[in-house]
Amino acid sequence: MPEPTDTAAALAAVPADQRVAVVDTGFVGHVHALRLALTDPRFDACAVPGALSVRPAARGALDKAARTAPGTAADGPYADRLAAGLEAAGTTVQHPELGTLVATVPATADERRRATEAVAAVDEEAVRLRTAVKSRDGFFTTFFISPYSRYIARWCARRGLTPNQVTTASLLTALAAAGCAATGERWGYVVAGVLLLVSFVLDCTDGQLARYSLQYSTMGAWLDATFDRAKEYSFYAGLALGAARTGDDVWALALGSMILMTCRHVVDFSFNEANHDATANTSPTAALSDRLDSVGWTVWVRRMIILPIGERWAMIAVLTALTTPRVVFYALLAGCAFGALYTTAGRVLRSVTRKARRTDRAAQALYDLTDSGPLAELPRRLLPRERASAAAVWVAAAGAAALVGLALARPFGDPALIGAALLYAVTSGEAVARPLKGALDWLIPPLLRAAEYATVLVLAVKADVPGALPAAFGLVAAVAYHHYDTVYRIRGGTGAPPHWLVRTIGGHEGRVLAITVLAAVLARQDFPVALTALAGFVAVVVLVESIRFWVSSGAPAVHDEGEPA
Repeated sequence: MPEPTDTAAALAAVPADQRVAVVDTGFVGHVHALRLALTDPRFDACAVPGALSVRPAARGALDKAARTAPGTAADGPYADRLAAGLEAAGTTVQHPELGTLVATVPATADERRRATEAVAAVDEEAVRLRTAVKSRDGFFTTFFISPYSRYIARWCARRGLTPNQVTTASLLTALAAAGCAATGERWGYVVAGVLLLVSFVLDCTDGQLARYSLQYSTMGAWLDATFDRAKEYSFYAGLALGAARTGDDVWALALGSMILMTCRHVVDFSFNEANHDATANTSPTAALSDRLDSVGWTVWVRRMIILPIGERWAMIAVLTALTTPRVVFYALLAGCAFGALYTTAGRVLRSVTRKARRTDRAAQALYDLTDSGPLAELPRRLLPRERASAAAVWVAAAGAAALVGLALARPFGDPALIGAALLYAVTSGEAVARPLKGALDWLIPPLLRAAEYATVLVLAVKADVPGALPAAFGLVAAVAYHHYDTVYRIRGGTGAPPHWLVRTIGGHEGRVLAITVLAAVLARQDFPVALTALAGFVAVVVLVESIRFWVSSGAPAVHDEGEPA
C-alpha cells in the first residue's frame, strides 16, 4: 500500500471504470478474508480490518476520502480510516461476517505473533466450504444434498467452471428427465426420477459454487431463478405427455399444479416486497414464530410441512419412479395446497396484528406485481387517489371470485363470461387505483394471478377438445415467465418491465378479456389454436425483451439466498 500521502495520486492513475483495493502492508489474516473484501461483485464498497475495495460507483467517494482521511497511524490502519470516511460521507460499506476467519493489522510484534497463530489454528478451506452452503435451507437439502454437493462445487471451481455453466447443466438434465417421463414407460419414469434428483444436486451446486468462488452476477441470479421454474414446469409437461401415451389425460392436473405453485410464489414475493422495508414491522404472530424457531425440532418441521423445493422435488422424483403421473400430481396438489394455506394464513395473521407503515417503494412494487394493463390503469389515471383503502383487497377478491365462479357455472362460450371479464377489469382497476399500502394489499397480486390462470384452466377444460389443455398449459407458462421476470427485476433493483411490454401483452385483465371473447366467438375445435397463437405471441415478446434486458442490464450483481417454496 502506498504511503497515505501518495494514495490519492496512486488512485488517480487507475482508470475510473476499474475496481481498486487498498490493503495495509501489515495485514495478517486468511486469504479468504481478503477474498471476501476484495472480489465480491455485489457491493460498491467492501471492507475487512486492514483492507478495502470499491467498485467504480464508489470511486468518487474513495478519491475524496483519500484526500481527507482523518487521523494518523495511531488512529488505526489507513484502509480502516478510508472505510470510515466513506461511511461518514454516506457510502454504504459492506463488512462481511468473518466468523473464525482472521483479518487484522497488528500494531506490535507480539500481536503479530498471536495473529499468525490464530490464522494457523483455523482450517480456512473448511470454513470456505461451510459458508458455501446456505445458512437457512430445507431439511432434505441440508441433510441429503449439501453434505456432498459442496465438494462438487469445489471441484467445479478448481476446474474453472462457472455457476452459470452448472445452472445450464441442471436445466439440461431436468429437460432430459422430462423427456424420459414423456415416454410413458416404466423405465422412463425411473430414469426421469433419477435425473430429476441429479438436476436438483446441480441446482444446489451452482449456488454453492457462486458462494465458494464469489462469482455472483445479475445474469446468474436471473438464470438460477427462471431455470428452476422452467425445470419444474417442463417436468410437469413431461409427466402429462407420458400419461397421455397410456390413455390417462392428466393435463388438467399438470396445469393446476403449475397454477398452484406460481400463485404460491406470488404470495411469497408480494408479502416480502410489501414488508421488507416497512417500519415498526412487529406483531405477536411474528414473535410467536421467533419463539418456535428457538426450539430446534420445530424449525425443521415447519420448513418441511410447507414442501419447499428440496422436499418437493424429492417427492416428485420418488413418486415418478414408483407410481403413475396421476398419483404424482395428486400428491403434489395436496402437499402444496396445505403448504400454501399454512404460509398464507400465517402471513395474514402477521399483517393484521402488526402496526407497520408501508413505504412508497413497497406500494409501487405491489402495483408492478399486479401486471395491470390499459383497462385496469384507467381508474388510476383518471381519478388518482392519494390514500390507501382497506377495501381494495376485498374489491379485487370479489371481481376475481365472480369471474372464476361464472366460468365454472356457465357453459363454454357463454357471452355472459365477457361481461364477467369486463367486471373483473373494472374491479381490479378500482383495487389498484389507490396506493397499495393497506395491511392485506399484498394479497392483490396473487388474487389477480389466480383469477387469470384459473379462468384459462376452466375454459380449456370446458372446451373439451383435443389440444385445449396443452395449449392452456403453454399460455400459462408463458405468462408465468413474464411474472417471474417482473419479480426478479424488482429484486435486482431495476424496477418492473417497461410499460410498453405490459401493454403489448394486454395486462392480466386484457388477456382475460381476450380469452373470454375467443371462447365466445370461436368454435370449440378452433379454441386450442387461438390459445396456442396467444401463448406464442406472449412468449416471443416477453422472452425477447427479457433476454435483451438481462444481457445488457446494468443491475448490480445479486445472488438470491432465499428460495421460494
